Amino acid sequence: MLVYFVTDEPTKLPAIRAMLEPQHAVVPWLLGGDGTRIRSHGVLMVDVDLRQMPRVDKLRFVLQDLAAIPEKLFVVHNLSRSMVAQAHALGATSIISRPKEAVLKVAEIEAAEAAAADSAAAPALDLDEGVAAFASMFSNVRLGKPVKVADAKRATSKIISRVGKEGLSTWLDEVRRYHEGTFQHCLLVTGIAVGFALDIGFSGADVSRLGLAATLHDIGKARIPLAILDKPGRLDPEEEQIIRRHPEIGYDLLKGVAGITPEILDGVRHHHEYLDGSGYPDGLKAAEISDLVRLLTISDIFAALIESRPYRPPMPRPDAYQILCGMEGKLEGSLVKAFRNVALGPK
Repeated sequence: MLVYFVTDEPTKLPAIRAMLEPQHAVVPWLLGGDGTRIRSHGVLMVDVDLRQMPRVDKLRFVLQDLAAIPEKLFVVHNLSRSMVAQAHALGATSIISRPKEAVLKVAEIEAAEAAAADSAAAPALDLDEGVAAFASMFSNVRLGKPVKVADAKRATSKIISRVGKEGLSTWLDEVRRYHEGTFQHCLLVTGIAVGFALDIGFSGADVSRLGLAATLHDIGKARIPLAILDKPGRLDPEEEQIIRRHPEIGYDLLKGVAGITPEILDGVRHHHEYLDGSGYPDGLKAAEISDLVRLLTISDIFAALIESRPYRPPMPRPDAYQILCGMEGKLEGSLVKAFRNVALGPK
């Protein structure tokens, strides 16, 4: 297997070659140096100091040339929370804390590819492809590129397939184990919304519609500074105002994009609206809030409550559901009741 090794320090290359060769061919790519001819397969391994913004900017340009490689393995030393978030924003599909962990990770990827060749229906492949498409979408927006609807639809399709085959609980466990921050939240919301739609008997088209709205609902956060987006403590009032702009930013990113329907735009802009008019950005009330938005809002709140954070464990699902039940007047009561089976999981 080819391993494209992108680094900001040439001195890191001999150790990587000693670890991976001859089982895997290491192709070096130094920031600021000349690139190489890229194939569409293999693994991209990135070991760059993500605290240095000039290097991150150079890395963004390199990643454009390497976009065809689906597996993007980032080394984030000490698993710094902000740097993990930065890596995911750049398109990481896997995170390791030390270069030597790459030996096992590359072997796992190679085994997964071999298994996929034998069985196109392998569940792990569904997860990897869905997450890779999701990462590509967010990465492109951070780079100032337009949203690729094909990436959003591919990610949604894979998540629908995974939740339908193995259930929501498996999806939630895996997402919380391997992803952090906004990236984790968006994947959780999509899985929960899909699980909700499947549980209440939506048609295939309606499941896909709600799933796509969930996939795109926080796309505006790709334009929010990471220092605010992944701040571990409480936001100050100015930061809170910035983060509350993400529904409008997402709406502006998507309006006029071919393949984005008014329903999807509605979900992206209004998923923080409440029936009593206390939500944002437009202060909508009851009849002004569509059914899709009502479903998406419940999924969004529940996902935020059960997320795994470095500074706190995930809230138990029954406790999170009780909070939803206590939001009478803000959320539609009949939908909250219908959400019970999804929230509590299999008995």
